[in-house]
Amino acid sequence: MYLSIDIGGTKTLIALFSKRGRVLRRKKFRTAQGYRTFVSDLIEYMTCFKRFKVKSVVVAVPGVVQKNYSVSFGNRSWADIDLITPIKSVFDCPIYFENDANLATLFESYRLPGRTVFLTFSTGIGGGLAERNHILPESSKMEPGHIKYSYGGKTKEWEDIAAASAIENAYHVEWATSLRGQAVMKDIAARIALGLPDIVKKYSPDTIVLGGPMGKIFKLYSKYLPELGVTYRRPKRPTESVIYGCYLYARQKERE
Repeated sequence: MYLSIDIGGTKTLIALFSKRGRVLRRKKFRTAQGYRTFVSDLIEYMTCFKRFKVKSVVVAVPGVVQKNYSVSFGNRSWADIDLITPIKSVFDCPIYFENDANLATLFESYRLPGRTVFLTFSTGIGGGLAERNHILPESSKMEPGHIKYSYGGKTKEWEDIAAASAIENAYHVEWATSLRGQAVMKDIAARIALGLPDIVKKYSPDTIVLGGPMGKIFKLYSKYLPELGVTYRRPKRPTESVIYGCYLYARQKERE
């Protein structure tokens, strides 16, 4: 069996996968602000899976993984922290770390022809690049959400215009996925479309997958997106791309 750990800004999800890629068990807990509290919570929840024969653990992090496996989190003031030690205290098996956007890209691009860009519209905008079922080196340098565009007479970063959180603020709703109506969908498409020409120009994708919460309502606004010579796709699993990417990554490492 394979254990996937997706450490997000608000929640952490642990999922146990069978060899065939089926989720057998899952646990979710709030990601604490303090690192020590988080590690304590992580060990507690990982212990629930200790009775299973775990072949490897893949950890998805919203930040940078160094060669010595120290991790810097983009959404926390945690720099060069050690996650190997607490995980090894529970599981004696190979442990792998990878950026969460890269893992989501791996899953959402799996078995798609050509080159795929995956974009996640959530608290911010993240992205990744994959081809032939593998994450490309350029993927780790993608920061699409920080590119600035002009919208509504103001210049802001793309994620402050088109991320799910930005759309929720603009429409004063708790969840962007609850929005409906043609005018609203045209506006959402216009916000998302701002960065797409630059994505196409820089990475030459055959397919762009639009994920995160905005992937859930993809069919409502996708008809208003610009024709840029690419195929737009709804994600296979809008809110769980990362943990399934962890599973695929584990299987790839097993075959190396």
